[in-house]
Amino acid sequence: MSSSSPAPAEPGEDLRLRRGSDDYRRLSIAMFAAGLATFALLYTTQPLLPLLSRELHVSSATSSLTLAATSLGVTVSLLPAGWLSDAWGRTRVMKLSLIGSAVLIILAAASPNFEVLVGIRFLQGVALAGLPAVAMAYLVEEVHPSSLGSSIGLYIGGNAIGGMAGRLVGGAFADLGGWRVSLLGVGLISLACTAVFLKLAPASQHFTRKAFAMRPTLTSLRDHLRDPGQLRLDAMAALLMGTFVAVFNGLSFRLEDAPYGLGETAIAAVFLVYPLGSLSSAVAGRLADRIGRRAVLPVGVLIAGAGLALTLLHPLPLVILGIAVLTIGFFAAHSVASSWVGRRAAHAPAQASALYLLAYYLGASIAGPLGGTAWDSGGWNEVVLVGAVLLVLAFVVSLRLRGTPPLRQPGEPEAPVVV
Repeated sequence: MSSSSPAPAEPGEDLRLRRGSDDYRRLSIAMFAAGLATFALLYTTQPLLPLLSRELHVSSATSSLTLAATSLGVTVSLLPAGWLSDAWGRTRVMKLSLIGSAVLIILAAASPNFEVLVGIRFLQGVALAGLPAVAMAYLVEEVHPSSLGSSIGLYIGGNAIGGMAGRLVGGAFADLGGWRVSLLGVGLISLACTAVFLKLAPASQHFTRKAFAMRPTLTSLRDHLRDPGQLRLDAMAALLMGTFVAVFNGLSFRLEDAPYGLGETAIAAVFLVYPLGSLSSAVAGRLADRIGRRAVLPVGVLIAGAGLALTLLHPLPLVILGIAVLTIGFFAAHSVASSWVGRRAAHAPAQASALYLLAYYLGASIAGPLGGTAWDSGGWNEVVLVGAVLLVLAFVVSLRLRGTPPLRQPGEPEAPVVV
């Protein structure tokens, strides 16, 4: 019998989706496509920054606003999107998020000027927030615990491939026909992914609608914001992501400039180092389980710093090696910090994870344009200086986390953070 028409359940039987069923396969494909679309749309302008700077007659720092505005839109909408999904339904919010953000990127391709482009990119971030804010709750509700790890893994895979593909495809389309063709091409790919999600995503079967309650929500927010450990983890999110985006934003301008003179496709190809980040996340997670997060987290920051230092060398292979090492360190530290959030939350772990995500995207919004500003004022050395300052702060914060034991109540499930 198909998993969509299950046999009558035994009393107490858990009917959530399990690996091997038809509906589980549909859900996995749908969430992979959704993650791919979301993160392709979010990061698609990063390799286009030099092109946007030239064609729209703005500075390097100003062109970075096309990425920062989208991150800011995600930041301000994460918590409201989660609250809306509690009352409105998980799949409905995710569908609207994907449709709205794909349509907006196509509109962005027709922007008459830079200001309109940035405005649309901000609205796109508002729309995009619906997926990362809701996806984890949807998977936890609909997938049996025995199969949850693999479903989350596929969703994370879609995120990583989407972030890489958005940059690669965007760069390739830009070489073919400019930034408008690039945005249009990524938009059409995202619409195709959205169609897959609309067709395959199973309706919520285990979602319980609940109205937004102001007092308990604000009480739990207050508790999280009073927890020094939570605030330090949020600071790690902002500093790590700020470093990563600022350096990659500045890198686009460096690789286009002499002596390298790379085109948009070649610049975007640098993001092929992303799979190394996925590998380092997994390795760091296993090490954290064995020897503790407090030991692994500072090491990840130090590895990122070593990679950043390598980029000061001039041969292109060594620059790319430095970026690869930076990526390895960033993802290792981020995976440890993000997994720590849900484990230490005394209650409302999903809200604690949302605050971490908020800090993560806020770091991208604020520090990302610093890469362009640093490039304009002092070239690559100043970009590295910005990244180094942020990483030193992150290292100091990681050491302060040594004194913050987990606060989560025994038996309470943690809420993993997926970015």
